[in-house]
Amino acid sequence: MDIYKNSKDLRKRIDQYKQEGKRIGFFPTMGALHAGHMRLLHAAQKSCDIVVSSIFVNPTQFNNPDDLAKYPRTLPADLLLLQTEGCDVVYTPDRDDVYADEQSFSLDLKGLDSVLEGSSRPGHFDGVARVVKLLFEKVQPDVAYFGLKDFQQCMVIRQLVEQLEMPIQLQWVETSREDSGLARSSRNVRLSDAQRNAAAVIYRALQHCKANYSFPQIAQLEKEAIRLIEAEGFTVDYFQIVESENLQPNTASLKEPVALTAVYAGEVRLIDNLIL
Repeated sequence: MDIYKNSKDLRKRIDQYKQEGKRIGFFPTMGALHAGHMRLLHAAQKSCDIVVSSIFVNPTQFNNPDDLAKYPRTLPADLLLLQTEGCDVVYTPDRDDVYADEQSFSLDLKGLDSVLEGSSRPGHFDGVARVVKLLFEKVQPDVAYFGLKDFQQCMVIRQLVEQLEMPIQLQWVETSREDSGLARSSRNVRLSDAQRNAAAVIYRALQHCKANYSFPQIAQLEKEAIRLIEAEGFTVDYFQIVESENLQPNTASLKEPVALTAVYAGEVRLIDNLIL
């Protein structure tokens, strides 16, 4: 496995692979890797010749400095796991290397950045779009893989690729879950054992919505889900059922409804979603 901290050296290696006709798969991460990340790796291995990952805790997508400071950083263990699972190339830059050649660009996120996560974390998706654009430019993958746990992020990245006409195929990978149903997340390591066990209620609330979904009763379903989660002592930031295409509520109908939620377990913020 090749490891690069410098994007110029990375580009030379990627260019060699492309000259050899290799199909490049890429999945960006912020480290603290777990089985969900490995699901992205394995999906890339099935359809690409070379798999590239990046490990970079991107400061521009954190609106809370404490959250950035407390984000788990486990680079040696991450590299060992990637090597064990057969990743070919890893890019582990610092901020200067990622943002050194940044050029301004215009992007209309069509309201995706002003609802749900965007409303709770102002500027978050601007930071996501910036860093993903830069990483795509450095790696120039044929296919990029993202987990559906970050459903709203996936919709933002789709707009990025479409509007900037990037020649990259996007592939969404199903959310990886613990046995309890809790969505795997790098933040889970910050949960106490009791919090981690209780947090299974988030998925149960989403399943409740799926099992009982009926359009006219959306508001009631949302209230029921919030009550289920709060009964475990958690604080619900939001729980909404919206149209998956634009993440907007619709008073007439929802063609492809998705339930999305963000929940505080103490100081730890957990997100999840389920297509209904």
